[in-house]
Amino acid sequence: MAEKTENKSVLRMIIPQWQGGVNPNYVFGSELLACIAPTAPNTETVRIQVDTDFEKKLDQIDGIDGGDILLKQMRETRDILREKSPDKVIVFGGDCSVTQVPFDYLRGKYKEEIGIIWLDAHPDISGPSASSHLHEMPLANLLGQNRESEITCSENIYEADKIFLAGLIEERLRDMDMACKELNIRIASPEELEENSSAVLNWIHETGVKYVAVHWDLDVLSPEDFRCIYPAEPYTDADEFPAAVGRMTLKGIGRLLSDVSGYAEIVGLSVTEHLPWDAMNLRAALGSISIFK
Repeated sequence: MAEKTENKSVLRMIIPQWQGGVNPNYVFGSELLACIAPTAPNTETVRIQVDTDFEKKLDQIDGIDGGDILLKQMRETRDILREKSPDKVIVFGGDCSVTQVPFDYLRGKYKEEIGIIWLDAHPDISGPSASSHLHEMPLANLLGQNRESEITCSENIYEADKIFLAGLIEERLRDMDMACKELNIRIASPEELEENSSAVLNWIHETGVKYVAVHWDLDVLSPEDFRCIYPAEPYTDADEFPAAVGRMTLKGIGRLLSDVSGYAEIVGLSVTEHLPWDAMNLRAALGSISIFK
C-alpha cells in the first residue's frame, strides 16, 4: 500500500500549448481546465508562456511542425521545474506533448521507483518519420525512441515495463502506434477497467513502483459521458470520427485513480486536450457582439 506523505510541494503548471497538435482551441481549453480544477495545500502555480500567434506559419524543424516554438516552450518548462524542484507536478494542457518534460523531470527525481499510467485512447508512441505532430510522440520520447532531436529527446528514460496503457482502443491502432505492441507494454481495454482496477493494481505490485505519474488525455472518455473532447464537437457523428474514440467514463476513471492512490503515490498528473465546445462557441458568439469590441 502507498505510504502517506505530508508537506510535499506541488507545482501546478498551466501549459496552453497547441502547436503539438496544431489546434489553437487547446489554449482556451487549458486555461479553463486550470480554473475548473480544485486547489490543494502546498501548491504554487506557474504559467508557461506560449506563442499564440495562430496566423504565423509553423516551420517544420527536425520533422516537427512548429518545432522551434515547441522547443522554446519546453525549455522554459524544464527550467522552471529545475528551479522550483517540486515533489509533485500537475499539468493543465494543452496538447499531449505538454506531458513530456514534466514526466522526464519526475523520472529524474524518482528514478526506477516511478511508473506511468497513460490514460488515452491512443498510445502517442509515434515518431517524426510517421507524423509531424509532437502530440503523437510524447510516450515514445519518454521511452527514448526518438533521440535524434532535442525536441523529442528525454534526459531520463523510462523502461517499457514501467508504462501502463489504460483505456487504449487496440482495434484502432495504426502502423505508427505499433511500437506499444513491439515493446510489450501492458494494456487494459476501457471495458476491463470499467469493471475494476485489478489490471493496473497488479502491474503496480509486479513492478514494485512506489510512485506514479498519470497522463490523462481526456479523449480516453466516451463522448456520451464527457462532451469536452474532439469527437464530441457539436454536430459531429462519433461513429464517423477518423481516429479512435474513447469509451471510458469519468466515474470509472475516478475509481481507478482512487484505487491506484492506495497502492502508489500519484506524484504527477497531466490533463490534456480539453475542448470545451459550448464555452468556446459561446465565447465566439459573444465576441461578435459590438459591445465587446
